[in-house]
Amino acid sequence: MARQATNRSFPQAPLFGVVVLLAVTIGIALLGGARAPDNATALRQRQLVFEDRTDGAVTVREPAAVDAFAVLDPGTNGFIRAALRGMARERMREAQGQEIPFRLVAWDDGRLTLDDPATGRRIDIKAFGHSQAEAFARLLTDERPGR
Repeated sequence: MARQATNRSFPQAPLFGVVVLLAVTIGIALLGGARAPDNATALRQRQLVFEDRTDGAVTVREPAAVDAFAVLDPGTNGFIRAALRGMARERMREAQGQEIPFRLVAWDDGRLTLDDPATGRRIDIKAFGHSQAEAFARLLTDERPGR
């Protein structure tokens, strides 16, 4: 007994639905990645220069100052050190020097950001938690960062 071949094509409606769903998902992802205009106002900001010492500490000073207003001792302030390492790596990748100071900004919408004018990179510090934000916020007030 011979079997007849039947023409079974894939249903068009589910295929069309998958294509539409994929297009919408990609569209949302692309739009979600775009930054909305920044309407916040800076409440307090400070330019900061971070320098490594031979003993492993990191000094923090303002660009025009000779003396540091804070010292991050070795083994302390891990989040600040990690953020700075990331920013320094970005500067090296883009062949930028250390001459341009970083900018720490407290915004009226509650954000606290560390900006690198040399690369255009911005880290939203509060996104990493309250204790990390406090450590950076102390750098706005000359208060020594916590351990």
